[in-house]
Amino acid sequence: MIHNCILLLTPILKIAIAGLVLLAATRDIMTRTVPNWIPLTLAVLCTVLATVDNRLVWGLGFGLTIFVICFFCWKRGWMGGADVKLLGAAAIAVAPGDAEAFLLGVTLFGGALALAYLTGGRVLPRPGVKRPTALLPRILRVEAWRIRHQGPLPYACAIAAGTLFVLS
Repeated sequence: MIHNCILLLTPILKIAIAGLVLLAATRDIMTRTVPNWIPLTLAVLCTVLATVDNRLVWGLGFGLTIFVICFFCWKRGWMGGADVKLLGAAAIAVAPGDAEAFLLGVTLFGGALALAYLTGGRVLPRPGVKRPTALLPRILRVEAWRIRHQGPLPYACAIAAGTLFVLS
């Protein structure tokens, strides 16, 4: 009976984790911030998932290692603080066999995001005078402005993509 509950808990946790990283990516696109409660909740859910999958020590060790490395990058000005917390929290959910895929996924998606921003500044047309009223066109207009003015990347999108890549 308990074994059946644990088997059901794993997909529920993965869905919740996926929802949180997608929420973080959405918030990062819209506001360039990720509220602290998202990485904190993500860390708790990832810790529960690692416990259920019998890899708690690995998960906490890998998450802490990623957090420390990213913290150093944050101190150097190479990363945002929200990205450090989000990446460290998401790393707790990664199984030992998926560590390389997770890091490669986040890196490749981040590189694709950076390439899109570098080329987008040259390709995107200037917005018209009239401002759109619908939410998605407004977000796209603001994002186009950020791209043209070389604003920061919403790197939570790459973290979310890398996390979803290994959770599936």
